[in-house]
Amino acid sequence: MGRIPFPDDLIRAQQDWHAAYRALAVPPPRGATELRRRLLALSVRTHWHPFGSTPDGWSSAARVELRR
Repeated sequence: MGRIPFPDDLIRAQQDWHAAYRALAVPPPRGATELRRRLLALSVRTHWHPFGSTPDGWSSAARVELRR
């Protein structure tokens, strides 16, 4: 499988998701409630992004590649 051309805003949302997740992993996290809300909002943004309905974006492989 070749490299998938993800939209920049989707890549940035996924990077922000990873950053929020890492911030929650630090014991005890500061602003945990805000971080959880941010993580949830970013999860919704990446899951329902319009790219997911395109031929390149609907596959499980595309979702795995985005997380990398």
